This record gives sequence, C-alpha cells and structure tokens, in this order.
Amino acid sequence: MKIRTSDLPGVGKRISMTTANQNQIVLIVHHTGLRELYFMDDEDEEECKVGFSLSADETRELGAQLLGATYQPMDLDQMKMFKNKIMIEWVEVKAESRLAGKTIRESKIRTKTGASIIGIVRGPDVIAVPEVDLVLNVGDTLMLLGRSDQIEKLSFVCKGEEGY
Repeated sequence: MKIRTSDLPGVGKRISMTTANQNQIVLIVHHTGLRELYFMDDEDEEECKVGFSLSADETRELGAQLLGATYQPMDLDQMKMFKNKIMIEWVEVKAESRLAGKTIRESKIRTKTGASIIGIVRGPDVIAVPEVDLVLNVGDTLMLLGRSDQIEKLSFVCKGEEGY
C-alpha cells in the first residue's frame, strides 16, 4: 500500500492510501479530532464513491476492529505454523482470578508470564492497547499476545486455576 501525507492548513492532515488494486482511500484528520474517510475507484479520481465522518472514539473503535480486537480469523495451517511462535488469544478474567481488581502494572503480568495484554473487551466497549494503570475487572476479556506457553500460563491465572 502506498501512503502519502500532506498538511491541510487550518484543517489538519490528509492521509492518502493507494491499495494494490489502485483503489484510493483518503483520511482527513481535523485538528478537532473529527476524521473523514473517503473511498475512490482509483488514485486519480476526483469524486468519491463513499464518504463518512467519524469521531475520535469511533475512529479508535474502527481501528481496533480492523486490528482484530474482537475477531481475528486464521486458517488452520497458519495456526499450526504459529503454535510455538507468537499467537493471539482471548481469555476472560474470572471472579477467582487474582488479577481481578488489580491494575495491569500491579499484576506484573508481562514480567511473570511473558504474555502481553494488547486489548480488552469490556461489555460493549473495546479498549485497544490499554494503559498500565487500567484496573482489570471480572468479566473482562483480555486479548493476549505471546508464545503458546506464555498465553497458557496467563490463561490459568485469569481463570484462578494457578498463581504466578
């Protein structure tokens, strides 16, 4: 994907992306936080096929969904290839877990298990790349990144089945 950025004086920035199929996606980021997204059939076209505006929160949510915060398809061959390498898994924090009620920093998850929390699904909300001072709640679904052994260790902790 070819990406170009340019300043829009008094407005913000324009980020143009040309896909492999020569389609054009234009993102206008306003100083106010408003984002406008436009789609064109090719990079030389002046008129857009579709355009819409997003708030800063809506943009973060869209970005989280595009990154796979709630669903990330992977075929079986890829899963086998990555089994002992880096993988992403979703695990719910159970009431029995010693993580419930602690911040990510207090729990020292990465230090003790090697896995990282890269997202949290909390009810209808998705928190992409949570801050270390965020308190983990019972019922949170953690999006974990790590090797399979690291993920397994943290999964046991989330379920309250094993300590560090």
